[in-house]
Amino acid sequence: MKPFLILQLRPEDEAADEEFSALLHRAGLLPGQVKRLRLDQEDLPEDLKLEDYSGVIVGGGPGCVSDPPARKDPLEARIEAQVLGLMPRIIATGTPFMGCCYGIGILGAHLGAPVSKDRHGEPIGPITCTRRPESAGDPLLEGLPEQFTALVGHKEALDALPRGATHLLEGTRCPIQMLRFGDRVYATQFHPEADGASFALRIRVYRDKGYFHPDEAESLIARCADVRTDTSGRILASFARHFRRD
Repeated sequence: MKPFLILQLRPEDEAADEEFSALLHRAGLLPGQVKRLRLDQEDLPEDLKLEDYSGVIVGGGPGCVSDPPARKDPLEARIEAQVLGLMPRIIATGTPFMGCCYGIGILGAHLGAPVSKDRHGEPIGPITCTRRPESAGDPLLEGLPEQFTALVGHKEALDALPRGATHLLEGTRCPIQMLRFGDRVYATQFHPEADGASFALRIRVYRDKGYFHPDEAESLIARCADVRTDTSGRILASFARHFRRD
């Protein structure tokens, strides 16, 4: 099969390595079935050929597309520019795409949707995702129940659905939890790769990044510890299974 291209936006080694392992596990992919690129360490190759890949998966990260340019960390700004610069080619070529958390902001920004910290940020912890009627027949949600649990923690979110996108899953505090654009481009606000152990590590790594007060770290770890996210993780497995190409 053609490999999946995994683009990672996290500059912290421990968090990036854990995320990569979690993405492989939940997608049901082996290391030899993916190409991993950490954009904090290397630029996208100038000769990157999307047709060489089954699809592209973009993970999370500490950056925010809604931050004013003058306030962006230079490394995070470079990482963001790399991914945003690839989005026109992904859309134009119909390359399968799955954006996780930060990835929904990237996709939304590219499609011209409003992304901000004003309305729909969510504290770290479990939420309930509810299927919308538009999700009927979607191959990535086949067999999933009407409601299931996922883990979130984000400062920014989409304030409106991008023009031409389909709203698949909704939440209470943050309405847009999953969308589809066309029939091959997807993004989730929640982390389909993550479980309680994933969040425990990330909470420790990002305790000073403004997601929560540092004194809350241990209580947040306890809050996420026993959360079951097997169902939300099936979305990644369905993406890999549906779009893999020989």
